[in-house]
Order: sequence, then C-alpha cells, then structure tokens
Amino acid sequence: MAEFTEFNTSAAMGRNLTYGMLDMLGKAIVTGQFDNQGFPTEAELAKQYEVSRSVVREAVKMLGAKGLLTARPRKGTMVQGTDRWNLFDIDVLRWLLDRKFSLDLLRQFSELRVAIEPAAAALAAKAHGAEGLAAIRAGFARMEAAEQDEDDPLEADIAFHVAILQASANPFYAQFRDVVTTALRSSIRFTNRFKGRTASLPQHKAVLDAIANRDPLAAQAAMTELIADVMHLIADAENAA
Repeated sequence: MAEFTEFNTSAAMGRNLTYGMLDMLGKAIVTGQFDNQGFPTEAELAKQYEVSRSVVREAVKMLGAKGLLTARPRKGTMVQGTDRWNLFDIDVLRWLLDRKFSLDLLRQFSELRVAIEPAAAALAAKAHGAEGLAAIRAGFARMEAAEQDEDDPLEADIAFHVAILQASANPFYAQFRDVVTTALRSSIRFTNRFKGRTASLPQHKAVLDAIANRDPLAAQAAMTELIADVMHLIADAENAA
C-alpha cells in the first residue's frame, strides 16, 4: 500500500509540473511573447524551467491539441496563427484575458454573444423548469446585492447569464458557458474602464421577467438590447480611437 501511495504521489507531482508548464507556455504564446522569435526547443525549455524533457514534451503536446503549436519536419515546433487556436478551450479563453486589452477581441466576443444569448433566453422562456428559473432569479438577486456592495458585481453578472444558458434545456447552449464567462469578464473590464458603469439592473430584470412569463420573443429582444448596449459602447470607443 505504501508503494502504491508513493507511486500516486509521484504521478501527481508529474502532472502538476506538466500543467504548470502548460500554463506558462500557453500564456506566453497567447500574449505574444513568441511573436518575434522562434519557439524554443524541447532541450532549451527543459533547461530554462529546470524540468525534465518528458514534462516539456507532454505540455507541448497538449498545446498542440489546443491548436497553439504545430510540429513540422526539419522546422521544429512553431506557434500557429490565432485562426488555428481552439478558442472554445477553457485554458485558451483564460489566457486571452491576460492579453493587452483589445477592442477587436471584445467586439468579437460581443458578436458571438449576440448570436447565442438571445436565442438561449428565448429557449429558456419556453423550456425552463422551476430549478432553472430559480437559478436565474438567484443570479439577479446577487446582482441586486452587488449594487449594495454585498456581492461581487462580475461574479453575480456571470451567474445570471450562465443560469440562462443552462435553463435553455439545450446542452449545446449550456456548453457556451465558458465563452460567455470570458466575454463578460472582458466586457465588464471594458465598461468599468471606459464608462465607470456596472451592469444595468433594469435591462437584466426585463430579461428575467420575460423568461418568467414564458415570453420567448420578449426574452430574445431584451437580451439582444442588453448586449447591443455594450456593442454601442465598443463602437463609440473605436470611433474615438
């Protein structure tokens, strides 16, 4: 039993090193640290970070699966263009938040949100159960509490929007929770930075009421208006730049 425990501990340490290497390299790639230089060799990375080459090899393999790296004969490992990245991968999304603030990225996030969330709200209005509606109400209650400095505004807003995706009763929409969460983190950082604003409670209440009243068209329109408000702010900022 002792040998089995020791083996498992060693394996866990190896996984931790691999994921630590994955995180460092992934963040470096996404934030552009390798844009003007070649990607280091396996030996160079092992020496720089003082880890085994097997740890580096596994981390590089995982980054390849995420679309960030590719290995080519006689050319070695190379960073791929952003069009090849798996932008729905939770790690890639997390690393994107570490990039220099970009209006382009925020606009792209918002364009995706306006294609997804209004439809999800309409589905939630038709298909929500008691538990789903309760989760949306709880998210809105958290937003109200955040207005009184009794909750975190960002986490409350995220809870509201994710609850709607889940209440849609469509697992494909529910799978967008990580994308929507990242988009909201980026969006709220923008609105707070440029406008000193928090989320509009009346706009969110309109979405909640339409879903509770099982009015799909109203739910869709209310969510569209909510996201369009952010898109107008982005357009204004782009025009002023």
